[in-house]
Amino acid sequence: MARQATYNILMYSHDTYGLGHIRRTMAIAASLRGPDVNILILTGSPIAGRFAFPEQVDFVRIPGMIKKTNDEYLPLSIKINPKHALDIRKNIITATAKAFRPDLFIVDKEPLGLKKEILPTLQWLKRCMPKSRTILGLRDVMDDAAVVRRDWHEKGIYRTLDELYSEIWIYGLKSLYDPIREYAIPACISSKIHFTGYIPRKTPSRETRRKTRREHMVNGKGKLVVVTTGGGGDGYAVMDTYLAMLERTPLAVNSILVTGPFMPKAQRRNLFRRARRLKIRTYHFYRQMEKLLAAADLVISMGGYNTLCEILSQKTVSLVIPREAPRREQLIRAQAMAGCNLVDYIPWSELTPVHLQQKVDSLLNAPRRYLTAVSNFRLTGLDVMCRRLAAFKGRVC
Repeated sequence: MARQATYNILMYSHDTYGLGHIRRTMAIAASLRGPDVNILILTGSPIAGRFAFPEQVDFVRIPGMIKKTNDEYLPLSIKINPKHALDIRKNIITATAKAFRPDLFIVDKEPLGLKKEILPTLQWLKRCMPKSRTILGLRDVMDDAAVVRRDWHEKGIYRTLDELYSEIWIYGLKSLYDPIREYAIPACISSKIHFTGYIPRKTPSRETRRKTRREHMVNGKGKLVVVTTGGGGDGYAVMDTYLAMLERTPLAVNSILVTGPFMPKAQRRNLFRRARRLKIRTYHFYRQMEKLLAAADLVISMGGYNTLCEILSQKTVSLVIPREAPRREQLIRAQAMAGCNLVDYIPWSELTPVHLQQKVDSLLNAPRRYLTAVSNFRLTGLDVMCRRLAAFKGRVC
């Protein structure tokens, strides 16, 4: 058989909910693609089709699932037995891998996939394509260390990482948070780990920033606050508190709210109605978030990995209101970054209109130490991944 002319990369993103996984996967795919590189993304995201896919990048949509509890998932749209939906997903994933024959398989976050759905693919690659490399990509923080250790022991994740993965890419900095220590990763696995640094996003030009501010009626020394909660499924409390703050004490700032496409409709309608009374612009989905984040003087978010990468890429001052359940990931990340003045944060239990106003006033009027920190912070994730790909291919990227 003649050697294939392209280097094939298969990427898996389970995407049960939210925007973070698909956006991270898209950013990586856009960076790794090339004239001789084909990238195919397996995704359960219901909004994958809203994104513009660059040349030589495509996706295969598997049926969406939504988490009901930590161990129970239900079909997002089709009304069939959950086990049947998972069987469909597993069969599509396995068949795609066998037809595409990837040189590189990059798995996002879940070592075994949703309910072990990629295990047959990992085993097939090891058995039938031993030269193919398998990569697990992990965000900087997964959850509370004790929770992760217990979960990985119960599910046999340590064994999976040892036996079925060539490398592990951690999309963060060991100096900010060290998963090797926190998750008790043994030497046989830690030797495979590469800390890539955080994953950057598109950075609009200064003229684009000025144009975006003009479009949103921000002139001269006016201030713009952007409030975003990612997918929005659990973001109502943050936006409700922000609007309550303005209803209580109007501030001389322009505000934009981006609720996210997964916020329940009743909650979104409530926020939109109140925002109209305050003359605040609202969106449920904004295709080019980098423009809004670059134009802002302050971004308020819940501190998901993807959102903070986007904010840090734009060198914008940030206030994080991290959720603490069902995972403590956002809180741990906010605390680590706050220690380096990359963000400020409000613990969920202390979120009130009064406290929020104090933080907003402080960050808008005296942001120097945060601006200095974010201006000097480098997001190296895509450069490091590109170098790893070049090493795999045996030439310079």
